[in-house]
Parts: sequence; structure tokens; C-alpha cells
Amino acid sequence: AMASRSPRTPALPLLLLAAAAVVGRAHAGGSHFKEGEVVTLYVNKVGPYHNPHETYHYYTLPVCRPEHIEHKSLTLGEVLDGDRMARSIYELHFRRDVLQPRKLCDVTLAQAELHQLHEAIEELYYFEFVLEDVPLRGFVGYVEESGFLPHSHKVGLWTHLHFTVEYNGDQVIFANVSTRDAKPYSLDELEPGAVVTHTYTVKWQPTSVPYERRGERLRDRSFFPKTLEIHWLSIINSMVLVFLLIGFVLIILMRVLKNDFARYNVGDEAAEDFDQGDNGWKIIHADVFRFPQHRSLLCAVLGVGSQFLTLTTGILVMALMGMFNVHRHGAINSAAILLYAFTCCIAGYVSSGFYRRLQGTNWVWNIVLTTSLFS
Repeated sequence: AMASRSPRTPALPLLLLAAAAVVGRAHAGGSHFKEGEVVTLYVNKVGPYHNPHETYHYYTLPVCRPEHIEHKSLTLGEVLDGDRMARSIYELHFRRDVLQPRKLCDVTLAQAELHQLHEAIEELYYFEFVLEDVPLRGFVGYVEESGFLPHSHKVGLWTHLHFTVEYNGDQVIFANVSTRDAKPYSLDELEPGAVVTHTYTVKWQPTSVPYERRGERLRDRSFFPKTLEIHWLSIINSMVLVFLLIGFVLIILMRVLKNDFARYNVGDEAAEDFDQGDNGWKIIHADVFRFPQHRSLLCAVLGVGSQFLTLTTGILVMALMGMFNVHRHGAINSAAILLYAFTCCIAGYVSSGFYRRLQGTNWVWNIVLTTSLFS
């Protein structure tokens, strides 16, 4: 047997520092504003409420838009999240209230646009705006169904939005959008060519919450339904299934090996009657010392598994140390991509180390397989 050192995984601190340098800490900075200074509101995306992964650009709907759409430069995590931020024509000035409805624009709706709005509202489309890394979400319209015979079906469009922005000193802490004191604009009897007027109001409110703790407001006010109970139920079901499978396997093994155990426990005279060489599980007792047939695949799986173990550990450690900004879109995704790139060396190191211990010779195939196994 050829002696060899067991592969060792490099330490995580350098990888965590590299990822943290790019992702940034949760307590870093934030924008500072003077009274009356413009606070840019970005429109982001729209999509069905019950399928948050299906999203489209906000300006795909017939809504108020600038003459020239100016998109925001996105981070890697924001791109992976499907963000499509662009400047809006809403005018928000720091600590300047807009108490009376201010006209945003007039939209002329053609037949195709009316049909598009009808479908979006009936599918419970929501929209997402972003103000200082704080997501603002609301529904595009309103659907009212009442009665059975006769059945009443009404579709309305929210044409007025009320923005509530909380600030502490010269920084924005939290923001929310609602349709308070507004009635939906009925789309049921509109004719093609109808003109719809959109308006908005703004209310600035002081708060004592410091900027470093603004993430608590986001956690307390979740727009999408919370599925924690469902997740716990799934985990419990999975654990019960695993324990049942383990119990079934143990019962089967005990029944299969019962005769072998009885043979080894008999007396010497009776043992001569059973002495016919190796029987039962002892026939394959030496197979554990043989090299597997597909050693390259085994080593590649071990290498990639070590990489993902390191990646998962790194993400958990960074989260526990508070390295993620809860308002920054896609911060965890960016860190995961960076750590995945940095930990590729771990996959190669572990895979090549085991491949050497198994006396492999086709090094090129081992490297290619390790590199492309999860890519």
C-alpha cells in the first residue's frame, strides 16, 4: 500500500475576507441627504404575486414612464435576482411632504394595453420600487368578485399611490407604498383611447430607529406570505422518512445476517458441519480494499462536495458575523458566486489528493471532470 497524506482543506479566513471585501458590511455608510434634496425612486419589476420568480420589467406595463429610460447599474446579486431597476418620474424631495395629490402623468390606453392591464390585475400582479435599497411593493390593481347568481366581477387599476418615508437625521430608514384613501379606477367599461391620470402623495415621518437597525423594519413587514410553518412541516416529514428508511434497512440487514451470526456462535463440533469456506457476507469482505471502477468520478464528487461544504460554511459564518447588508439586493447571491469561484482550488486539491491515493494515472480526465461536474 502506498502511503500518502490525507488531503487538507485550506483555512476559510482568507476566503471570507475576500468575499466580505466585495459584499460589504451591513453597518457601512448609506446615503446622506440635505433637506429638499432629490431622493431617487427606482422602478424595478412586476409579476404575479403567487409566483415571485416570474418577473418582468415594470415598464412593460402601460404606466407612466420617462421619454428616455435610464437603467441603474446593477450588482451581480441584483442581476441574479432578476432586478431591472430604472429611474422613475416620481419626484421625492428629502423631508418635503406632498399632501395634495400631485399629477404624475396621463396614459392613453389602447385596446391591447387595456387587455394587458386586465390580465395583469386578474393574475394579481404586484410591482416593486426601490428607494435607498428599501423595496416598496404593492398591487397593480384590484379584483372584486361577489355573489354566485348573478356573479359580479370587477377589475380596477390603482391610479394613486401614497409614499410614506421614515428618516432619522439625514438618512432614509424605511419606506412604504400604499393606496390609502384611494379608489381603484374601473377598467370594466373603458373604451380604447381612454385617458387615465396617475397621481401620488408623499409623507415624511421622523423615526428613532438608527440606520444600522433599519433591517429590522424589513423583517417585520414582509410583503410575501410567510411559509415558516410549511418549511418546518417539510423538515419534520423528511426526518421521519429518513428514520423509517434507516429502520427498514437495519431490519433487512439483521434478517440477512442472522444465519451468519448463528453459524459463528455454534460450538466447535457443529462448526465443522458448516466449514465450507467463506459464506455469506464474508465472500466480499476483501472488496473494501479494492479500488473502485470509476475512481475519477468518485474523486471528482469528493472534491466538489468539499467545495460546497466550504462554500456553505463560509456563507453561514458570514451571515452570523453580520457581513450581509439586508437591504442590498442580492448580497448573499454575490457572496455565494465569489466564494464558489474562490473555493474551486479546494475542489481540485481534494479531488487530486484522493486520486493520487487511489493510484490514478489519467490526471487530465480527473481535472476536467472535477471542473465540469457542477458547472
